[in-house]
Amino acid sequence: MGKVKIKKSDIWIDMTPMSDVMTLLLTFFMLTSTFVKNEPVKVITPGSISEIKVPENGVLTILVSPEKDASGKPTGEGQVFMSIDNTDQLGNALSDMAGRFNVTLTPKQIETFKTEAMFGVPMSKISAYLQQPSANRNKMIVSEGIPLDSIQGGMSEFQQWVDAARTVNDKIKIALKADAKTPYKTIRKVMNELQDMDESHYFMISQLDAGKSVEANTYVRGGN
Repeated sequence: MGKVKIKKSDIWIDMTPMSDVMTLLLTFFMLTSTFVKNEPVKVITPGSISEIKVPENGVLTILVSPEKDASGKPTGEGQVFMSIDNTDQLGNALSDMAGRFNVTLTPKQIETFKTEAMFGVPMSKISAYLQQPSANRNKMIVSEGIPLDSIQGGMSEFQQWVDAARTVNDKIKIALKADAKTPYKTIRKVMNELQDMDESHYFMISQLDAGKSVEANTYVRGGN
């Protein structure tokens, strides 16, 4: 007696619902994620228990580097870098600074500057810096930093950048981000320069304690 052959049939699974779910999840993460800026130096912020959020728009961020880089190589007493989230305002601030320091920049150089995640090169070197390819700029900025020294008894270059940022946006907020190992005297100098400009209220970026790592959690500090 012959064996009864079982008819085999292909199993068809409709993957359309799964594709819809994946699309929804991807869209959710794209809309809710905060992209990290490409900072010149790695900064590990100190801990805090406050949950005040830094505004997402209209912010001038001041980054103070640690005394040593990730390899332990001394970098000085903490360099200062800055960023403005609005690219048009960033370009206008650069044009303002170029006028103050009598620096001639081409439209292409200004457009290049607007693509920078952060900036921190003295105005005396800004033109040469912006002529370099991206890879060279990334290497150059690490060894620079915005000068904090007073210019002929007047405002420092750092203060003039802050002033230029306020000129292009009089409602701009200031956020200060420093490494936990950055020398206090450097932080204090930055704070004093802000206070000299009547900028005594700003955000201090820190990491949220209790095991979480959310840089956007901050507290507001007023200078004395």
